[in-house]
Amino acid sequence: MTPLPTTVLIVGTGRAAFYLGHALHSAGHVIAGVAGRHPQRTLELAHELGCKPVSLADAWPAADAILIAVSDDAIADVAAAIPLTDAVLMHTSGAGSLDKLAPHPHRAVLWPVMTMGPGPAMDFGSIPVVIDANGARARTLVTALANSISQRVKELTYSDRELVHAAAAISTNFPLFLLYAAQGLLKDKGIDASLLLPSFRAMAQKAEIIGAKEALTGPARRGDIGTVQRHLDRLTHEPELRRAYALLSSMILKTYGHPDHEQHDL
Repeated sequence: MTPLPTTVLIVGTGRAAFYLGHALHSAGHVIAGVAGRHPQRTLELAHELGCKPVSLADAWPAADAILIAVSDDAIADVAAAIPLTDAVLMHTSGAGSLDKLAPHPHRAVLWPVMTMGPGPAMDFGSIPVVIDANGARARTLVTALANSISQRVKELTYSDRELVHAAAAISTNFPLFLLYAAQGLLKDKGIDASLLLPSFRAMAQKAEIIGAKEALTGPARRGDIGTVQRHLDRLTHEPELRRAYALLSSMILKTYGHPDHEQHDL
């Protein structure tokens, strides 16, 4: 069996670089350096990971893997700026294809299916990590890296990764934004917005235990059209949020076998 790679060079200083850098370092890998556009952030992350900061214009230290942890739109430009190397070039995007790393010969994806908001370093043991690769060498290396930090490693094609990425956005980003919008409604009236947090936490816990469909509650789930309509009336001055409420309520009504919105003034 090919041994685990021992050196990883990280390109980027954002949340993905932070979390994966710490996870790889904790798993015993040597971080060869951190390269980034922002000198201070590069210095800070390098210090945390016990390595040297590297300027994008510097000659980089040798590494078995180069991990590009930047925004999706920047991956291709960063990859193109890296001289061709025998190292496995990896990115961390669920929505990005391996083609973004061309023309490098050994290409792979290392994508944790996890929200990357601000916070301390985390244990990746139970976090799903999705991988992809363009050949045997890259696959062996990225598989070993992924297995060293997570017990839930899954190889998916680009098409499937893109679908998982969209599903993750729906299930994670949208509820958080709706919580932000809902809390805004209360704040505008001087009402304590933290009133919504216990039920938000309980929702996620119940979904994990009994499944999302069974955990869902509320007026649309019950088919209580009168309450749904009154809610919509209260959202008249928030037209975008009102439309979102109407559409989601319609989807819920139909999912649970209630008359759909076409029979009501939603």
